[in-house]
Amino acid sequence: MRAIIAALLILLAPNNAFAWGQTGHRVTGAIAEPLLNRHAARKVRAILGSETLAEASTWADDMRSNPDAFWQRTANPWHYVTVPAGRSYADVGAPPEGDAVTALQKFATTLRDPRATREQKQLALRFSVHIVGDLHQPLHAGNGNDEGGNQVRVTLFRQPTNLHAVWDSGLIDRRQLSYTEFAALLTRRITPELQRRWQTPDPLVWIAESASIRDTIYPEGEELSWDYAYRHRETIDTRLMQGGVRIAAYLNVLWP
Repeated sequence: MRAIIAALLILLAPNNAFAWGQTGHRVTGAIAEPLLNRHAARKVRAILGSETLAEASTWADDMRSNPDAFWQRTANPWHYVTVPAGRSYADVGAPPEGDAVTALQKFATTLRDPRATREQKQLALRFSVHIVGDLHQPLHAGNGNDEGGNQVRVTLFRQPTNLHAVWDSGLIDRRQLSYTEFAALLTRRITPELQRRWQTPDPLVWIAESASIRDTIYPEGEELSWDYAYRHRETIDTRLMQGGVRIAAYLNVLWP
């Protein structure tokens, strides 16, 4: 009976909680690691040990297979925010069950708390790294109408899928790059000027950017191919670069 209930919970949980997929999240973590200040880097090592930010970045999605109620219900809304078209996050705020912004606030308190256990801080740090990446995927600032694009059925190079999955991993995986290759490619493009311009640790800025981009990526038709991939390639690259820079910026402010 418990196994059946756990399976049902997994099936019924909202499916818009994944962002960037394994490759995209690891890219943001790999970009962030060398941008940490010394103090933040020491804090990260004390909490994660030999685990890298790239490895930590996918943990929160991996744990969504855990049938525990914490992962199936409590933590599920922490991967995204809802911002209707024409509104801002400041206008609408968080729902009663919380969202990515309230989760970041909760985890920041844990990471600064000298009384928190290492296990509590590991959860908080891994999830925080993941959330910063999530908020740079445009469909994780959803409009509230289509589960972050999950209900928008499309084909990508003739394969049936949905718009959210296209942006999570479909377009990224078409590049045929490992996360280390992708991260190295993008890191070379981050000039000191871009790093300065992007290193805001404010989630409301990231959300406003994603909501603005979100409204430009809905296709006119269902068949997505080379033209759609070409048109949005630079947007994906930029959001991955910004996500990496901002993971570091966020942790550098958390541990100045």
